Amino acid sequence: VAMVLWGTDNLKTEGGPIAQALALMGATPRYDSYGRLAGAALIPLAELGRPRIDVVMTLSGIFRDLLPLQMKLLAEAALLAAKAEEAEEENYIRKHTLHHLAQHGGTIEEAALRVFGNTDGTYGANVNAMISDGAWNEEDELAAAFVKRKGFAYGRAGKPVQHVKLLSSVLADVQLAYQNLDSVELGVTTVDTYFDTLGGIARAVKRQRGSDTPVYISDQTRGTGKIRTLRDQIALESRSRTLNPKFYEGLLKHGAEGVRQIEAHVTNTMGWSATTEAVDPWVYQRLSETFVLDEAMRKRLAALNPAASARMTNRLIEASERAYWTPDAATLAALQGAADELEDRLEGIAAE
Repeated sequence: VAMVLWGTDNLKTEGGPIAQALALMGATPRYDSYGRLAGAALIPLAELGRPRIDVVMTLSGIFRDLLPLQMKLLAEAALLAAKAEEAEEENYIRKHTLHHLAQHGGTIEEAALRVFGNTDGTYGANVNAMISDGAWNEEDELAAAFVKRKGFAYGRAGKPVQHVKLLSSVLADVQLAYQNLDSVELGVTTVDTYFDTLGGIARAVKRQRGSDTPVYISDQTRGTGKIRTLRDQIALESRSRTLNPKFYEGLLKHGAEGVRQIEAHVTNTMGWSATTEAVDPWVYQRLSETFVLDEAMRKRLAALNPAASARMTNRLIEASERAYWTPDAATLAALQGAADELEDRLEGIAAE
């Protein structure tokens, strides 16, 4: 399992995602005699009642900065599982660690590293910046950027060591990727950080495996937990947020910033297409009809923020050019006409 851990989410939930990772590995926190967090301990297999699941964890820079003890806890849990004298079919961490050692050599301490993130002082996978700037040609470039940025392993010492080859090797065994969603204010299409991290690792897994891997969102916003496929989550948010008049009219009360927020939703949607291909074509069609092909809406957005309106229109065209949807000839011509219209407006503003 490839799991994305954010610092803020763990702070708000008092370590909920950390607990999930430990539970998958069959481990619990270990405390010293003063009640302080000191490391990890394994739950016996007889008590666990199932195999230990191998979990590769990619951390945000904020997690690294704010939760160093928890980072060491997760690293120790993986190492203890790798060293446990247990049958491989009951301990997938050990199975994959021993397989890596047989293929690449090294030490068990290195082969059991499962906590990865940025090196000190850096943040993000840079996938979001590449999408925003259009600075990429093939999707594998996004995967390469993710692995390069997140390819620093953290062991029990808590110090980053670059292990890009190890991360790539571990990703080849991943069968699903997921992340928790714990805020009703932010969705996976609201900010670009979600596809930068979860989307980035999903694309990196596909590059290593050569096939798509299921991606899930664990929706914790109602307190009970609801698992959805990423495709269903994007469809849900598209209907309830981006394409919902109550939502976008609320944004447009904020003028230029509201238009910029709508444009961000469109860009983030394409970011998911680029990293996971989990966006249904109807989403792009409805976005085009709602914000660009509707003449009154297009003029309204252009009056509030012509630059963001132009970016949104060009992003929809870019999504078509990258084959994330296939609009009919009339729709594509209308989008191109709108893009030209907005470009002329921007040139006129610049001339003034």
